Amino acid sequence: MTEQHILEDIDPIETKEWVDSLDSVLREEGPERAQYILDRLNKEALKSGTPMPASITTPYRNTIAPQNEKPLPGDLFMERRIRSIIRWNALAMVMKANRQDSTLGGHITSFSSAATLYDIAFNHFFRGASETQEADMVFFQGHISPGIYARSYIEGRLTDEQLDNFRREVDGKGLSSYPHPWLMPDYWQFPTVSMGLGPLQAIYQAHVMKYQNSRGLVNQGDRKVWAFLGDGECDEPESLGAIALAGREKLDNLIFVINCNLQRLDGPVRGNSKIVQELEGVFRGAGWNVVKCLWGRHWDPLFEKDDKGLLQKRMDEVCDGELQNYKANGGAYTREHFFGKYPELLEMVKDMSDDDIMNLNRGGHDPYKVYAAYAEATSHKGQPTVILAQTVKGYGMFKAAEAQNTAHQTKKLDEESLAQFRDKFGIPISDEELKDLPYYRPAEDSPEMKYLRSRREALHGDFPVRRKDCEALDVPSLEDFKAQLKGTNGREISSTMAFVRCLNNMVKHKGIGERVVPIVADEARTFGMEGMFRQLGIYSSEGQRYTPHDHQQVMFYKESEKGQILQEGINEAGAMSAWLALATSYSNSNYPMIPVYIYYSMFGFQRIGDLAWAAGDSQARGFLLGATAGRTTLNGEGLQHEDGHSHILAGTIPNCVSYDPTYSYEVAVIVQDGIRRMYKERESVFYYLTVMNENYEHPDMPEGVEDGIIKGMYKLKSVEKKGNKQAVQLLGAGVILREVEAAAEILSEEFGVNSDVWSVTSFNELRREGLDAARWNMLHPTEKPRLPYVEQCLGDKGPVVASTDHIKLYADQIRPFINSTFNVLGTDGFGRSDTRAKLRHFFEVNRYWVVVSALSALAKDGKIKPEVVAEAISKFDLDPNKPNPVTC
Repeated sequence: MTEQHILEDIDPIETKEWVDSLDSVLREEGPERAQYILDRLNKEALKSGTPMPASITTPYRNTIAPQNEKPLPGDLFMERRIRSIIRWNALAMVMKANRQDSTLGGHITSFSSAATLYDIAFNHFFRGASETQEADMVFFQGHISPGIYARSYIEGRLTDEQLDNFRREVDGKGLSSYPHPWLMPDYWQFPTVSMGLGPLQAIYQAHVMKYQNSRGLVNQGDRKVWAFLGDGECDEPESLGAIALAGREKLDNLIFVINCNLQRLDGPVRGNSKIVQELEGVFRGAGWNVVKCLWGRHWDPLFEKDDKGLLQKRMDEVCDGELQNYKANGGAYTREHFFGKYPELLEMVKDMSDDDIMNLNRGGHDPYKVYAAYAEATSHKGQPTVILAQTVKGYGMFKAAEAQNTAHQTKKLDEESLAQFRDKFGIPISDEELKDLPYYRPAEDSPEMKYLRSRREALHGDFPVRRKDCEALDVPSLEDFKAQLKGTNGREISSTMAFVRCLNNMVKHKGIGERVVPIVADEARTFGMEGMFRQLGIYSSEGQRYTPHDHQQVMFYKESEKGQILQEGINEAGAMSAWLALATSYSNSNYPMIPVYIYYSMFGFQRIGDLAWAAGDSQARGFLLGATAGRTTLNGEGLQHEDGHSHILAGTIPNCVSYDPTYSYEVAVIVQDGIRRMYKERESVFYYLTVMNENYEHPDMPEGVEDGIIKGMYKLKSVEKKGNKQAVQLLGAGVILREVEAAAEILSEEFGVNSDVWSVTSFNELRREGLDAARWNMLHPTEKPRLPYVEQCLGDKGPVVASTDHIKLYADQIRPFINSTFNVLGTDGFGRSDTRAKLRHFFEVNRYWVVVSALSALAKDGKIKPEVVAEAISKFDLDPNKPNPVTC
């Protein structure tokens, strides 16, 4: 049976009997009973094999019927007055900035379409912190920041000078272009302008809040997480990529508000179809409560007249490109092209003027409809809610921007449109004043200000607001990691296992144990963490409703509502978002957490780099562990798994502190110092450590090396033999340090060259310190120069050779601070799958290549003859014509 056959009514009388019956049930017994009967009929039809029309969308109209709308409290006219002033100040701020310097840019049309959506939320829903719970969390759409600043200006939280310096961030007097907690740490909660990240982070904030609540760590009460986003933004994979998690976990503390102005940056989001219907289907299919807020109350009488369903039919069939045209071209055009398709619809609007038709408002601009949608969302239980609010981009800006494809790029209005905007919104500014774009703030004792303050007082104060600090924690001392400071006494373990042992110490520590959250993206067994399954449990919002098949084993798979581990599935972006929510819990929930996310290093910064930058902007605190790191260490996985560049990417984030440790004691010292800095000293940094899966014996910690480990390098040993006449400095990191140690022995025994072997735990930290010293020296030319730490360690003692399991650029960063010949070995090129020995030869980082590089440096300095280098190449059977691994 085709859809057409289903739609044809072959017996209208019988159909009317069914409809009348349904009306009777609705009238006498209510919608719940009607829903039950319809569901039962649907099941009976399916049992009989009758094909049913599949649908996860509803007609193109408001979800909430007028008679079911919760009434808007407060003073509608006062709120419109305040909203109009906010609109003006937002516009004036962007236009003034561009008059000063047209390169500053700014956005005005996104907020113009969303002003009512935000205004209703600020007046009635966004709650500040109270004595019983912290503030709601709101992910503001990045491009609407001028509107939020404009409201704060009226409230007296921002000054004229700050608004005048919109997008002038350098001197600290202005306002950041978009939501940036790093730049405005007591104002913005989250960075969101990198589109798609706000929705994704919001889902995991709600997820983490439920986690904290279930474990009894934080009483989250009825706090809400709001995410405001655009319909075009939903094309970003991150925007919708985790909505199934929210539906599955029934995150009723989460509300999405999607501003469906039907336009993205260059044109319609879905010109040939309907983005609202598409989004409704996606969200309903993922288990969300969907509230469509499409048409304002001026449409209600027309729907009431639509006894034949023609208006609804027209709504359902019209595409978004046409809807944009109607607002762009006016009432007469709408009459002809929308209502004119069916004579009955033209008859319906015959008594309406073209202006009346033009004023048929959209739901996202109607405070009554928006309030009703928000009231439904905040009271709904058992599901997250998405509100699809239809608006007009550039609303109120007339021919300059309203519903124009160029709207997003609009930074100013012409004089005529500016005057029309002022008049439409009733701003008391004269024609003479208009050219200066003055801000407008009502007098402190005005009805507007009294109303505005009363609404925020009822909702517990200012918003947005960010908590900058929190309590200091009782953190472990290095003595608490003493077992990791000792050698393994002949046993071979990986640095990954060394870290897992440190992690076990952390979760058992009285001061921080319950705050430590191990996070994995479905690789816990790979990293040797399965022992924690039973010990800590894996968080599940539903507990464990089944008996795991391995329940008789010691390390069985244990899920629990109070589980401490977050196992986020094969989902690096989701795991990182969960980490980020926990890493900012000190600010957002006034409860510091210590998230530890361990993952395949190749799938870290390379895959979730944008979220890592968001972590930096958010002043996150926690640990990231790039496991199975190095281009020659993960020997069986091949090109797309072998990481040789994550430290370069980590080094681009200013507050990311990264290390590449080799030995267990190095891991322990770094972890303890990180906990101290982040949770006792409360520094807004986060740590990245690379750890490997190669097993080897770990020595005891040498005396007095702790400071060098933290700074980035220390002398591990000197390999000297009486009679040797030459000397080199050998630097190694990660697993390649052991190759460097072996090379030192070969140089001493076979070539008469002594060496100092340095363990470099962080070339990134060494470079940062060196650049800081160089900058200080440049700016203080008459004072005693500072000596970079690298130079303090190495001085002028012979040539230097560095070898790591990362690309050459990683070690080459410290070249400016080395006063000798400096050779760097690294793993540039694509990865390969082979044995570790073969890979290290292929990438030219093993002991023999270290020896040849050291001898080459000595020959370059004139300390030995070139023939000695040739002898070594021959002795180690190195092919001088071997292809460069970078190009093969």
